[in-house]
Amino acid sequence: MRRWLVSLAAFLSGCGLASAQDMAFVKPIWAPGQKADWTITLGVEGRMVPTYEGSDRYTVVPLPLFDIRRAGTPYRFRSPRDGFGVGIIDSGRFRAGPSFKARLPRRESADSDLNGLGNVDFTLEAGAFAEYWFTPWLRGRGEIRQGFGGHHGVVGDLMADVVAPVSPGLTFSGGPRMTIASDKAISPYFDVNAVQSAASGLPVYAAGGGIYSYGAGAQARYQWSPQWATHIFVEYERLAGDAADSPITTLRGSRDQVQVGIGATYSFDMRPLW
Repeated sequence: MRRWLVSLAAFLSGCGLASAQDMAFVKPIWAPGQKADWTITLGVEGRMVPTYEGSDRYTVVPLPLFDIRRAGTPYRFRSPRDGFGVGIIDSGRFRAGPSFKARLPRRESADSDLNGLGNVDFTLEAGAFAEYWFTPWLRGRGEIRQGFGGHHGVVGDLMADVVAPVSPGLTFSGGPRMTIASDKAISPYFDVNAVQSAASGLPVYAAGGGIYSYGAGAQARYQWSPQWATHIFVEYERLAGDAADSPITTLRGSRDQVQVGIGATYSFDMRPLW
């Protein structure tokens, strides 16, 4: 597990080294004494997601969308798998900064398959991201985050996206994904202890860390006007390692996990009050 996390950290560092020449042109987002206008993007997205991690049943959840960038700068591509990131370092081709992602709670009441397995609380994952545009149409991104709440493990995401504008308003994108997680990030969702085994009828199981999943995703986005945009996407991941072998997955769920979503955003400019 430690080897995978070191590899992910090396990827994040490698992005920075690969863009050393670009970094010479980096300017701070907030320059002293400078008044800047910002473009704020707000939106909402409906996602069809598994009722729990490893489930073969689905539910629909609404999610808020938010982004902020300098007024006059173009929209920044975002994959449905991206965490919410703030580009403290931004040279155009290379961006890096803090990253956050929320993990919804798991409730026994949500699915009869969970009877006897207990609840898992809401989790906030906080960490850092780095992304690099190798060409104008190919982006690589890595994230590493620490969990707080339902799990206290470390999660890392690696992804690449081909981004292809096919008309002035329409853009297609997609590419491979892989998620790595420590045992503390996987155990709350896939372990079965002795008490849970007696209550649920599932065999006792202890999950370890490693490759959590691999897969691919695709997205279509249409910019109707400078203010309004809509998007639709599908993300597929195949559970791997101990998450895939858990009796929660093999006896009651599925290793194949799919998310489908549709959303709309509205952008407007704002001048700071200070």
